[in-house]
Amino acid sequence: MQTLWQDIRYGLRMLGKNPGFTAVVIVTLALGIGANTALFSIVNGVLLNPLPFQQPDRLVSLYARTPQFTRSSISYPNFLDWRRDNHSFSAIAAFRGENFNLSGIGDAQRVSANMVSAEFFPILAVKPTVGRFFSEQEDQVGAAPVAVISDGLWKRKFASSPDVVGKPLNLNGALYAIVGVLPAHFRYISGNFQSDAEVYTPIGQWNDPLFRDRHTGMGMDAVGRLKPGVSLQQATLDMQSVAAHLAEAYPDIDKNSGVNVLALKEDVVGDIRPFLLVLLAAVGFVLLIACANVANLLLARSTGRTREFAIRTAMGAGPGRVVRQLLTESILLAMAGGALGLLIAAWGTQAAIKVLPEALPRADEVQIDARVLLFAVAASLIAGILFGLIPALRAYRTDVFETLKEGGRGGSGTRHRTQSVFVAAEMAMALVLLVGAGLMIRSLANLWNTDPGFDPNNVVRVSFASSKPLGPTPAATRAAFRQIHDAIAAVPGVQSVSLSVGSSPMEGDTDLPLWLEGEPKPASQNEMKASLFYFTQPDYLKVMKTPLKRGRFLTESDSETSPPVVVIDEQFAKLYFGGKDPIGKHVNLGIVNINAEVVGVVGHVKQWGLDNDRPGAIQAQSYFPISQLPDSIFSLLEHGTGAVIRTEGSPLALIGSITNAVQGVNSQIVVYEPETMDSVISESLAAKRFVMVLLGVFAALAVILSAVGIYGVISYIAAQRTQEIGIRMALGAGRANVLGMVLSEAGRMALLGVGIGLVTAFALTRLMSSILFGVSTHDPLTYLGVAALLMLVALTACYIPARRATRVDPMVALRYE
Repeated sequence: MQTLWQDIRYGLRMLGKNPGFTAVVIVTLALGIGANTALFSIVNGVLLNPLPFQQPDRLVSLYARTPQFTRSSISYPNFLDWRRDNHSFSAIAAFRGENFNLSGIGDAQRVSANMVSAEFFPILAVKPTVGRFFSEQEDQVGAAPVAVISDGLWKRKFASSPDVVGKPLNLNGALYAIVGVLPAHFRYISGNFQSDAEVYTPIGQWNDPLFRDRHTGMGMDAVGRLKPGVSLQQATLDMQSVAAHLAEAYPDIDKNSGVNVLALKEDVVGDIRPFLLVLLAAVGFVLLIACANVANLLLARSTGRTREFAIRTAMGAGPGRVVRQLLTESILLAMAGGALGLLIAAWGTQAAIKVLPEALPRADEVQIDARVLLFAVAASLIAGILFGLIPALRAYRTDVFETLKEGGRGGSGTRHRTQSVFVAAEMAMALVLLVGAGLMIRSLANLWNTDPGFDPNNVVRVSFASSKPLGPTPAATRAAFRQIHDAIAAVPGVQSVSLSVGSSPMEGDTDLPLWLEGEPKPASQNEMKASLFYFTQPDYLKVMKTPLKRGRFLTESDSETSPPVVVIDEQFAKLYFGGKDPIGKHVNLGIVNINAEVVGVVGHVKQWGLDNDRPGAIQAQSYFPISQLPDSIFSLLEHGTGAVIRTEGSPLALIGSITNAVQGVNSQIVVYEPETMDSVISESLAAKRFVMVLLGVFAALAVILSAVGIYGVISYIAAQRTQEIGIRMALGAGRANVLGMVLSEAGRMALLGVGIGLVTAFALTRLMSSILFGVSTHDPLTYLGVAALLMLVALTACYIPARRATRVDPMVALRYE
């Protein structure tokens, strides 16, 4: 310990003698370690940390599996059968997202909500802050309406009053008694659950006929807790058996259907995993580049200390002691760089989450915790050993007598070759990162240029809902909706408007089973054809600018009193009609018992995202008039309807006027969630944009570090060859010859690095194939462009030391040393 303390004190003294060198090394390491720690904190929070529930590895997500979807919503009757017949779960709970109009406490507002079964909170082992959660008796039709509220709503509307239990909550005109308050830290992300919900109600109280119909899922998913000793595979087999029994009991509905059982954590983070792993590999390259850079600096510095090492060895210090001293200095530098890197990581992590929060699930759980601190310490120690090992071993092999005889002059060709290898390695890793960033940039550029099937510019979607019925009769309600449409259309700046429910491009999907006229009715719903349905008005095409390919679109004459009609898209026509003309044919919509005539064909909309039209999912799309919906379904629109609006200028600037226009028809209506279609497309690309931004940052950092590295090496080599350059110039070599000599040496290092980098990138970018779009992992344009850019940066970085070498005075150089 005494020897170690001597090494540390001596190391600190030596580093203090060279503050410039020490600062450069610490900053270089801080950038590498900080970038790695920042990304590891994200990976740790999203992928590595367990979910914030009791025994989270026992929690699973359950979905219905159909021929079209592996994760489909569950019908409530099927859920009840799953819960009763399974042998693998201690409990299963159902949930679905909902929205309510909250009134009676200040201005009326729209609040997000979740309907959950009574088992939901006990499964997650959540304890209320105040009050209690739902009982089994309350999770039944006819029970007294009760609600649990979020901590945020409790603070905002009730000033965190502990006597909130029992107070009334007016939701959609009905009074609910508050029975409990959720803790502030509660978060749950899965399927159709709204993580920002402010109100929770018992799902079993919902007595809507469609919800109680085994044919329909109504956006409901489930979560279960495995019994002790039951594996995920056993639960999957058990639920397959349950599904098989349901298929026998209800063949017209459940034939060819099943249950998808997923670990809850995998369900939450599965889609982001490949993106984060690619970034983790990329940021590791940044740290290696930083280590190579620092190793080069230490090699150059150790050259000036060769005589010091020789004298210490001659005075009795063993070679091992010299090596240990150098490693101690390296680790001191690494720990200082790690400490500064932690500050960079804390800032960088928060910046990444603030800029692109929608790209990351569990973003609120990302923080600098004990595991991240341990990673930073480990990265610092490993980095210290990595970049300190080669200079230390070089000192170990110092020839004492030769060094003392030569007076300490170093700069052997072997050392130059070692530094050249480091520079080539830096260049190679920088090129790999640049290629990855270039491929992501090209991929995103291709996505932005992809036609989504509609024109998103100046289009906004808003939603509105009423707490009370808009009319005493279905006819009055239909008239109220026409008034709302006309009121929005009359707002100055609005070009066209269409009310719209059901599917919405890249946001929500509503699918209905169907069969074609002339075909026998399939034996079960799962054997029917399927289509996504958009329930719209005649101006929908004017708003979205989806092209009409054949026939006509919906018109005002397609009313509740006229024969039902439907407009299909090109994929529907191709999949279900083949080469035949679909105009005039009829489509049977089984659930709503409608036989509609096909009157037109429109272009296909990329419902599932610009980069993922999901070949396994439903591709066919249909447009049905809102006015022709049955009265039983039309009445549901009062509780939540959307409108798509095209404006002359910025659509968000008109939201206030649109809200006033709608409330002018009925003051009970709440307008909420305005969202432009441009932002919808942008959010669909969030994960890829997140990867592109970080890869770009890492690549830029790698290029800067590589440029600094090659600059430092060429400066060092030029200084070591001062005498040689002086002799060459004294013998007649011109400045151009010297410049060319220095640049050619730099060029050879850069070319070696670029060559190795191209081969490495060719092999590694295959791992990115799943996250690219419209560009090959071996795209020659990207590879050539990146190689040329990196060569230009390298030669530019070498130009200054090369120019300095040409200004050597031959007479001074001949007297050098």
